[in-house]
Amino acid sequence: MPILEDLYQVLEKDEKTKKFQIKLIPFVKGSMRFFNEKTNIELNNDLIVADVYDLGEENLKYGMYLFTDIFWDKIKENRNEKKAIYLDEIWRLIGVTSNKEVASFIYKIFKTIRKYGGSSVAITQDISDIFSLEDGIYGKSILNNSSIKTFFALEEENIKILSQFANLSEKEKVEIKSLKRGECLMFVGENHILTKIECSNMEKEILEGDKNEKNNNCYQ
Repeated sequence: MPILEDLYQVLEKDEKTKKFQIKLIPFVKGSMRFFNEKTNIELNNDLIVADVYDLGEENLKYGMYLFTDIFWDKIKENRNEKKAIYLDEIWRLIGVTSNKEVASFIYKIFKTIRKYGGSSVAITQDISDIFSLEDGIYGKSILNNSSIKTFFALEEENIKILSQFANLSEKEKVEIKSLKRGECLMFVGENHILTKIECSNMEKEILEGDKNEKNNNCYQ
């Protein structure tokens, strides 16, 4: 498979494409040249996790977009296979720090993924961030194309923003503000349901680990 440097060299051959070559310099020769490598991702695994935390603030949006593009190609391979894509910190892709092309690509995933036997989940801590690009049209589109919406406790300012894009009653605005840990308001179709989420014993063990083992290690 070609790498970015191969494209860089092709663009150099024509005066009309040299302006695009210049844009690739940081990714081929500069601080982001780690993108100029062949991937070592094993796409045949049942669970694929892309941890982009160590990319740094400047490079996160590039990494998130790149991995999303790779996963989207994988999702489209087999319509009969059930699959799901989870996008944490979705605001980096559809918020004000992104751009219309990237945001449109993410919206396309949420609009069409069901046709490929898949589902998509968008996660963000600050609801205002997903409505910060182009007057919130991409955040609103994703919200409208989500069959289930789950809202945990929100601050007053975020509730005001959400109420512009979601059908919230005055009672629900008060409820969202006063939700405790593990409680949420779920929108399932036309139904609005107050829900308390409790983890199973297996999930709790994964989250907390083996406390006895940790204590034993402390004394070793």
